[in-house]
Amino acid sequence: MKRVIRLAVVDPNDVTRAQLKNLLLGVDTVWLEAECSRYEFFMDVAMQTQPDIALVTLDSNQAAALDTIAKLRQQVPACSVLAVSSSQEGSLILQAMRNGAQEFLSIPLSLEDFMMALERVRHSGQSGSDEDEVRDSQVITVAGVNGGVGSTCVAVNLACVLAHNPKNSVALIDLDLALGDADVWLDIIPDYTIQDVAENISRIDYSLLKRSLTKHDSGLFLLPRPVNLDNTFHLGAEELRRVVALLKATFTHLIIDVSKSYNNMEMAAIGMSNHVMLVTQMDLPCLRNVVRLIQYFDTLESIGDKLQVVLNRFGLSDNQISYNKALDTIGREVFWKIPNDYATMVESRNNGVPLIMQAPKAKLTRSYVEMAEKISEGEVSTEKESSGGKKTVFRFLSRNK
Repeated sequence: MKRVIRLAVVDPNDVTRAQLKNLLLGVDTVWLEAECSRYEFFMDVAMQTQPDIALVTLDSNQAAALDTIAKLRQQVPACSVLAVSSSQEGSLILQAMRNGAQEFLSIPLSLEDFMMALERVRHSGQSGSDEDEVRDSQVITVAGVNGGVGSTCVAVNLACVLAHNPKNSVALIDLDLALGDADVWLDIIPDYTIQDVAENISRIDYSLLKRSLTKHDSGLFLLPRPVNLDNTFHLGAEELRRVVALLKATFTHLIIDVSKSYNNMEMAAIGMSNHVMLVTQMDLPCLRNVVRLIQYFDTLESIGDKLQVVLNRFGLSDNQISYNKALDTIGREVFWKIPNDYATMVESRNNGVPLIMQAPKAKLTRSYVEMAEKISEGEVSTEKESSGGKKTVFRFLSRNK
């Protein structure tokens, strides 16, 4: 599986640099970390940003460009170098390779040639660590089908369970810009919000975005909704895509908690996701909305297959619609059933402490842990008790016992 690659470009030619940027923006596995218009300044940029790949154009000044490639290989050895030129002279190609370039590509650069070069660099083991090459960043959007179904509860507790595993790094974005309350669930008073990020989107980089996140004791990083209701604040779909792309380059899991509006921004989040969890309860209005949303998403390319229906507060009362009737109404299998445990959930919410820390042994918490394991396809380890053969809470919970 592929991770997002951070790439830096140096090209003194404004026209070709713009063409390269436009090509890169169409590749969701690549994050344009930095661009530079002067060869003599690029080493400072590379030392500061530590990109996975440097793309160096040669045409403006071949001697300076070749010198830059040599310095990159010496001073930033973890960075792979792609040389790009309109010239195909054998002596130039040979010198670029001798100076440390892994690939030599032609201008105008085609998307196919660029993607093939990326694959070759990946397989050479010179771009990023082996672990990064194996692990993909998963984007999970959690969406409620109605108010009060517990979608934020699911998003927060799933994120905290994933973050509790030391192998994972997890970020949560609260995209309910008006009434989101993920910060309340985590008892966090943030210094920065998504509004600060959006207002600096033109100059956002790796370090600035990381500083905008608030870290919770569970290990989760939160990017909360704006502090105040502000009708002038707007976060567009393209701005969100930039934020998500950068977070994917940093975290193994990204959880996005959306509102019930399903606007362009939230649909962009859904489109970028590996999993779209529709959270519902087993009453008629909720199930009706599940059907409506499934019918709508099935008309959109590549979204219908991502949908995963999650029944929250399963077993709430005998007055609920039966499970078999709910399945008939929905018309597809349910991905997960979260058991009803109102007392445990209310205590966790009112204390601002996630279930994994508040009640690690509760049946409700175990359900979230098992759901996280299923989503992560075995990344969250399990183990069996040595006596009796019964399954225990997962290995990474053992320190809480």
